[in-house]
Amino acid sequence: METLFTRTPAVLSMSLQATLGGGGTERLHRYFFAPSNIQGGQTAPQLTSSSFTGTPVQLPKAFAREKGHAVSETRRGCSMEAKAPLKTPGGEVADCETAHPLLRKILKGMLKPYVKRNPTAAQVMSILGERELIRFDHFAFRTFGVEGYGIDSIAKMFLDLGYRQRDELRFPAKKLRAYWYSPPKEAVEESGASMTDGPLPRVFISELLVDQLSEKAQAIIKKYTSEGRQLAGHAALSSLVHGLPWRTPELKDYVELTRESEYAAWTLVNGYALNHTTITCHDFVNFTMGPGMALRDVVNFLYREQIALNGAGGSLINVSPDKLLLQASTEADIAPFTFAGGHVADVPLSYIEFAHREVLPEFENLPLEEIYDCHRREGFEVGNADNIFESTSIKRSHATT
Repeated sequence: METLFTRTPAVLSMSLQATLGGGGTERLHRYFFAPSNIQGGQTAPQLTSSSFTGTPVQLPKAFAREKGHAVSETRRGCSMEAKAPLKTPGGEVADCETAHPLLRKILKGMLKPYVKRNPTAAQVMSILGERELIRFDHFAFRTFGVEGYGIDSIAKMFLDLGYRQRDELRFPAKKLRAYWYSPPKEAVEESGASMTDGPLPRVFISELLVDQLSEKAQAIIKKYTSEGRQLAGHAALSSLVHGLPWRTPELKDYVELTRESEYAAWTLVNGYALNHTTITCHDFVNFTMGPGMALRDVVNFLYREQIALNGAGGSLINVSPDKLLLQASTEADIAPFTFAGGHVADVPLSYIEFAHREVLPEFENLPLEEIYDCHRREGFEVGNADNIFESTSIKRSHATT
């Protein structure tokens, strides 16, 4: 029971088999960019499907680090020899499971429809991939917290494949809660052949607290979730096959939900598709070095490339209170959606995020070549995430750095 998006931009005709799969590594050209600032009052121009013409976007095939890059060969450990465990913000030591061999294939399967449906994400991966070797900080999903369709419906698969549940985050104003999950242990070799051959990403899963909505909104959501309740425990599959876990919604129901919760409206028409991926910026080697500067330069670079950025909260870059986690995101692409009865309306799709995790104060004097993931800030931040959620807002918001 799939819901189709119409008028697909020409860029989406790219050969995913060639760009996301296959063997061998690809030499990625590197460029240097001098830092520049977005002037106050300026806004990033809208990026529309009409911007994507000409040569199809070619995505980077390899995400392994080239020789000489001071980057860890493991996702969470301090070295392959030391095998140091992940330490959470609360000091808890994680005893991660070993990654299941099927995990990477599943992640790649989720990434394919995401790239195909979201031209801005494809564009960003292409232009950054020409300059850097990309790794993902996390994958994110949205869910309805009702009748088995909540966080657990996505998390179960990841837990079975070795992920561990970490901190809970609450967003009272948006009536949301979320958990993030740390990936299993896995040694990453120096060479890779596809977009998911880099370090395993974290997973961030949120859910709408449906019982806190109005009775009318609850009734609309339950009208759809109740029909496919037997599939609730397998909701993650919808992100693999690009299909809704319920029947095609009616336009009037979508419009009603937008009045109360844009999160609810987004989930109704996008289902449990990958909401966003996040690119790790602190490993970049061709952007300005220094605290948070790689992310700032990435944002400025994307602005010059006319990528529409999320300015919720008054800034394009969100900074945690401890100044150690910096995040930014694009605005979601907009595309026509065919509702039940043949009615068509534009709806927001997914987006792409960027994260910079600073070195923890106790490790700031370590030489660059000795800094690994376990020396950097872990977890997520409510304030940052609250603004990032606005990437799918119908009310577009721009800001300056």
